[in-house]
Amino acid sequence: MMDRKLIQDIVNLLEQGKAFVLATIVRTRGSTPREVGTSAIILPDGRILGTLGGGCAEAEIRQRALEVLRKREPELFRLDLTADVAEGEGMVCGGIMDVFLEPMGG
Repeated sequence: MMDRKLIQDIVNLLEQGKAFVLATIVRTRGSTPREVGTSAIILPDGRILGTLGGGCAEAEIRQRALEVLRKREPELFRLDLTADVAEGEGMVCGGIMDVFLEPMGG
């Protein structure tokens, strides 16, 4: 479930007419930094309100979210954190996360 702070941030951004991407983890397999239902907001300047796990995983989600914001088309993004990729980046997770990226506002 989305926390109250994030919900209030969404309401505030919508009321201000600001564009952003709502990123929500919709499916996981294996070990991932966050669970299904976790959401974060990615702003046009790259700032993130909330967290989807931090590190390079969050950086990849941020990069894709900024593309989604530019195109204004939602996307289901699969982030592969399996052992081969994770070990190369020094991460401890080893699963797969599907993240729904939804452009909002603006």
